[in-house]
Amino acid sequence: MATFAGIDWGGAAHAVCAINGHGQRVAYFEVKHDASGLTELIRRLHKLAAAKALRIAIERPSGLLVDALLNAGFAVVPIHPNVVKASRARYRAAGGKCDRGDAYLLADLLRTDGHRFRTLTPECDQLRALRALVRTRDDLVTERVRLANQLRALLESFWPGAARIFPDIDTPIALAFLEHYPTPASAAHLGQKRLGSFLAAQGYSGHTSPTVLLERLRGAAPGQIGSTEAQVKGELVSSLTQVLSALIGQLSALKKRIEHYVATLPDGQILMSFPRIGQLNAAQILSELGSVRERFPSEAQLAAEAGASPVTHQSGKSRAVIFRWACNHRLRAAITCWADNSRRSCAWAAQIYQRARARGARHPHAIRILARAWIRVLWRAWHDHTPYDPAKHRAAQPWLIVPSGG
Repeated sequence: MATFAGIDWGGAAHAVCAINGHGQRVAYFEVKHDASGLTELIRRLHKLAAAKALRIAIERPSGLLVDALLNAGFAVVPIHPNVVKASRARYRAAGGKCDRGDAYLLADLLRTDGHRFRTLTPECDQLRALRALVRTRDDLVTERVRLANQLRALLESFWPGAARIFPDIDTPIALAFLEHYPTPASAAHLGQKRLGSFLAAQGYSGHTSPTVLLERLRGAAPGQIGSTEAQVKGELVSSLTQVLSALIGQLSALKKRIEHYVATLPDGQILMSFPRIGQLNAAQILSELGSVRERFPSEAQLAAEAGASPVTHQSGKSRAVIFRWACNHRLRAAITCWADNSRRSCAWAAQIYQRARARGARHPHAIRILARAWIRVLWRAWHDHTPYDPAKHRAAQPWLIVPSGG
């Protein structure tokens, strides 16, 4: 008889419940989230059933616990927490929650509805490494924006001119300026000649004269604060400037590594063959797309995962087509970014976008419509392991596809 197991993941310990094909519990135990605990988990699972005869349900598709189960040869089935939450009413009228109950719920869901869930197939080592690089960089970009906003708000509170002298506060030239002149007092004697020397030393190429920059600096409303507060805030400006400078340097290094890494992967070369996609954008898409083709047996499933297709709600005579909220948000951001760029070098893409706009779609909606069209082409090239060839793209034949220039 088949055996099913459910694991309620926890930060310090994991609850494990195993049931038979009739839903009867055959084992329940807890293990700690450490080396000895994971070893004990694998030993006891092997004792329950052979690895090929035991399916294990868990609420997350990655992590050390999942890696340990996959390396031991078990079939791991991730079940989304929202599905588990919606299923609790089937088991508890009062709506309670406990680790033991959730472990049983996961195992029983796998027993009764296992055909609805996909068994986890591990990605290759290269794709996992690329995903770690890309996601870390994306998270650091978010942190850079947060710190830049914090720095700008700090300057607006006592020295608005320093926040407006350069268009972006998180550029190397702006950070270098704030490092030299963190307070209004430190820039009190700054003139055109001294500013010109500073810009030349920094290799500034913004094509804006020192006269205009000084007007921006002096033209802003002056801060009305005391000398002590100004000194303290100047120290905070220096601290934020140093953190941002280091972060931007690391982001630049990560970007170069990602671009080099994706170019060495066969699937990376497939994605980079599309117009105006770029190495970094290709890496973002590929890191979420993965290497397991079985995850997306149809282009419609890929479009749904990428949030490029809407959701239809229909009941009786009422029918509504709404925005898809549940999707891979990182994949949607990467594909819509590429779709937006592609319309600037691909006449076919530009035509799809313009038609959507003519029908009344707003810019974000029109970009998703274009992304949906590109996904059909991307899915075919990805499944066929073949780079994009404009000559074989029949829908694009009436229009000239302009090369992106790399």
